[in-house]
Amino acid sequence: MKIKNGFELRDVCGEHIIIAHGVENIDFTKVITLNESAAFIWNQVEGKTFTEDEVVRMLLDEYDVEEAQARADVKQLLASWEKAGLVEI
Repeated sequence: MKIKNGFELRDVCGEHIIIAHGVENIDFTKVITLNESAAFIWNQVEGKTFTEDEVVRMLLDEYDVEEAQARADVKQLLASWEKAGLVEI
């Protein structure tokens, strides 16, 4: 899995916002914001190919969280990124 080209994470007034570059990526009906842990993941994987297991390991290394909870959160996050068109498999 990889974040598609044309998307960038920016800090806008204290919020982590995904910005789309290029006309084909612009949809002004949606604003994609990330919480702190999702922004951490984005920054870790941006520009790289990654797996779900690698992202789970990142969370376990960075946060005090049980593996089952980290795995469930990562599944949900990656599914939402895929649905929003932010990643390619």
